[in-house]
Amino acid sequence: MSEQRRMKHPADSYTEQVHIITQSDINGFDRLFGGALMSWIDILAAVVARRHSERNVTTVFVDTLEFRAPARVNDTIYMTGKLTHVGKTSMEVCVRTFVEELSGERKLINVAYLILVALDENEAPTEVPALIPVTETELEDWKAGERRRALRKTRQSEKF
Repeated sequence: MSEQRRMKHPADSYTEQVHIITQSDINGFDRLFGGALMSWIDILAAVVARRHSERNVTTVFVDTLEFRAPARVNDTIYMTGKLTHVGKTSMEVCVRTFVEELSGERKLINVAYLILVALDENEAPTEVPALIPVTETELEDWKAGERRRALRKTRQSEKF
């Protein structure tokens, strides 16, 4: 990276993904298997982080994974991923998952926050572009990301 840190907007890495739930995605209660959804979330977060950092990335922390409602066979799953906060080498990605009705109406079923780190050619953490929040929502996301980051640091220091 150059001496002056590059900058990007959240919109530069915003990503959407769509799935139709099949029998292979279902658990014993005829609902979407949480592990399948977690895999989709992790992949989408990685795409967002790769687009921002222009690097390979690895997931280092799942900060939040909140299941709010079930999804069932043949439901359309609509997912959005966006960057909410960036450190020197780390990126916080928010993934929201919805069930999309045939009418196009969407019901939020999951919210997840993941922390990913960009990797250099030797698979060591490497600096990522700064994030420029512009809209009111992006600024609120940034502030909330700062609070989550401080809370993570507090929890980590309590472990050791």
